[in-house]
Amino acid sequence: MLKSLSRAVSVAARLSTKAPAAAPTARAALASPALCAPSSASTRPFTRSIWMLCSSNGATSGSRPKLLSTERGLPAVPCGCGGLHTEGDKAFAEFLSDEIKEEKKIQKSATLPKMSGGWELKLNGTEAKLIRSLSGERVTITFNINNSIPPTLEEEEEPGHGQKAEEKEPEIVSTPNFVVEVLKQGAKNALVFDCHFPEDEIGHGKGQEESDIFAIQEVSFQPEGDEDWKETSYTLNTDSLDWALYDHFMDFLADRGVDNTFANELIELSTALEHKEYIQFLEDLSSYIKCN
Repeated sequence: MLKSLSRAVSVAARLSTKAPAAAPTARAALASPALCAPSSASTRPFTRSIWMLCSSNGATSGSRPKLLSTERGLPAVPCGCGGLHTEGDKAFAEFLSDEIKEEKKIQKSATLPKMSGGWELKLNGTEAKLIRSLSGERVTITFNINNSIPPTLEEEEEPGHGQKAEEKEPEIVSTPNFVVEVLKQGAKNALVFDCHFPEDEIGHGKGQEESDIFAIQEVSFQPEGDEDWKETSYTLNTDSLDWALYDHFMDFLADRGVDNTFANELIELSTALEHKEYIQFLEDLSSYIKCN
């Protein structure tokens, strides 16, 4: 009797001390099959968690969308080229169309200006060559329109009394560096002049009525053809050159038709060529964006 009563008291004590079933822990929830269903209304909302990878119906939906869903992709527009088209591309194409129209309005001529003095023009993309033969000599001028437009420096000018400041767009002028190659008959090497247009257009010669608008930067002897030019050939830099020798170099070029008149015509030709290539680039870019 005493043993039965003791067993009953022990069982009652164990039942009274047993805690109620606790809610599943976070680790248990991750291991649970109902991975995407929230446990209760008080559960902390998920943001970039596993819950967002599940469908809105939780585990009851029976499906899970992919990480990169097509619903968040960019709008697809039917096109034969198979390229991507967006609203930004459409706006870009409209801007290019207007830009091309404006550039063609200010284009002076569809044809390139001609050089006086019997120069023959040869074009290879952005590179241009002017060739002239004179009394057994051949003079070749080579220049490239890429990076030939100097940066525009904005200068603030104070208007006078009663005057309004007029906004004027700076004129785009191409002033490329150019190379003069003079080759004499029977000579193994050509005399080569690297020339450029200085911003201040200050001439080296003293007492000249007209300043030289271009300057010689380097002088060297090189084999015929720029493909065979040697970097090891001695190059004379004119920065520290005697002015008398420099003036003789300038006279040497002037006698062969490379003077201020030629330089001004070269600027006009280069500017027209650069503008033509710019318009062509915009047209090619527009076709690329439109995928025509």
